Amino acid sequence: MKNNLYSGLLTKNKLGNTPGADQPKDYLEVAKAFARLTYQSLYVIDYTDMSFDYVSDNPLFLCGYSAAEVLQAGYDFYFKHVPPEDLQLLTTLNEAGFNFYRQLPAEERLLYSITYDFHLIDRNGKQELINHKLTPLFLNSEGKIWKALCIVSISHHQTAGNVRIYKQGSDEVWDLGLTNNTWRKSDKPTLTERETEVLRLHAQGLTISEIAQRLHVVPDTVKYYRRRIFERLNVDNMTEALSYAINSKII
Repeated sequence: MKNNLYSGLLTKNKLGNTPGADQPKDYLEVAKAFARLTYQSLYVIDYTDMSFDYVSDNPLFLCGYSAAEVLQAGYDFYFKHVPPEDLQLLTTLNEAGFNFYRQLPAEERLLYSITYDFHLIDRNGKQELINHKLTPLFLNSEGKIWKALCIVSISHHQTAGNVRIYKQGSDEVWDLGLTNNTWRKSDKPTLTERETEVLRLHAQGLTISEIAQRLHVVPDTVKYYRRRIFERLNVDNMTEALSYAINSKII
């Protein structure tokens, strides 16, 4: 499995030893500053040799190790801390992701990001379903991904997968069908002004009754808007709705 994943990554995005692109000298200082401001785990991957340039000390991604230990492990970290079935998932989505990326105009490639869920196993053997987001930082002279910024947080789904690509400034999204490895394009769902308001009030921690008081309606009206939100976003609960809306930049 390890060889398959490495082979897929290096074949689809093979860079060689000379990326041939300019890299700002202090770009890692920006990553470190961002890590100080977010609860999410953050790291930077270099596809030249599948190493990590930076790993934040946020604990979720570290699986009980220090940031320095994970930094030293590089991409091998995954082979020790991702279960075999999810490694197969990573192999599939990496191949599909790089195939998708190769079809894009070179001038647009930095605008895209991908998100997906898989399990990490900590040093005590406990599995945690995490959400992984990745976006290119630098491209080489051929337009291939040289370095990428990755963010890790708790997944709000129940199962691994949920692979989706976003384009900055666009309402279009692409979902990967894992049964046939094909991308399906659709538009992000939209919410009405009142539905968005209800969702934002939930994000502030208000209860249904408190939201009803704030909006000067009865609680049943708030429940109606909640059902509409769930239907529009195709989710089952408010936690999933908030996660979807935030990730999709709906709110």
